Amino acid sequence: MNRSASLIQNPDILEKLTGCEKEVEYTFSDRALLLAALTHASGADHRLLSNERLEFLGDSILGFVVCEELYHQFPQMLEGELTKIKSSVVSRRTCAKISRKLGLDRFMILGKGMTGDVPVPSSLYADVFESLLAALYLDGGMTAASSFIRQHLLLEIEETASGNSIVNYKSQLQQIAQRHQGQPPVYLMLEETGPDHSKTFKVAAQIGQTNYSPAWGKNKKDAEQRAAANALAELEGHPVPFPDAITEESDAILPTPEELDEPS
Repeated sequence: MNRSASLIQNPDILEKLTGCEKEVEYTFSDRALLLAALTHASGADHRLLSNERLEFLGDSILGFVVCEELYHQFPQMLEGELTKIKSSVVSRRTCAKISRKLGLDRFMILGKGMTGDVPVPSSLYADVFESLLAALYLDGGMTAASSFIRQHLLLEIEETASGNSIVNYKSQLQQIAQRHQGQPPVYLMLEETGPDHSKTFKVAAQIGQTNYSPAWGKNKKDAEQRAAANALAELEGHPVPFPDAITEESDAILPTPEELDEPS
């Protein structure tokens, strides 16, 4: 019996595989593909047994299916417009968001240092989404992969194309905080300055006993969104998009998903 077959017989692993199949509404003929898709390098005996190669393939499959969908859905759009929509829809932040909605972290096979109360990094959510796409493709062909992509990304395409794709960082941070800390974030009003008709507000997000980098905004709601964006960036190991300083950036728009995804 090879290593993959042996692992699949493990009750804990089998429970993860079965749970994932139920969540994605697809039963694998070759569960070794699903096992590989869910296995992070930290939980694999060798990196060739992790989901890295599947992630590489899944990234291309995702791009192809989304491009084809955009080509047929928007025949009057120019190439530049299609590219902007595609960049947002296939961004790693979008992939991570879908993974969180599906709760794929419940099925990930991780090393000991990445389990327990440690929040799963956003990059791992994005990775497992792409590796799962590749596993679906290899097991069920393009029909299985494209069906899954369209099921979960058509709304993203429609919202982005209509200009209604607003990144709600507070909502994303609340989901992460509730899942990993069992409590919602709190937003602390630290400072306000300026005349009554043109105030700016300084707010920081707090989860448990941890305070994250504060941000300034032209109103309380905007400052809280920026503070949430800073907290998400810190949790994911990225530089904060809104440094603690009052500048003309207080009037700038929130970063797009792909901008916040840019590596440091």
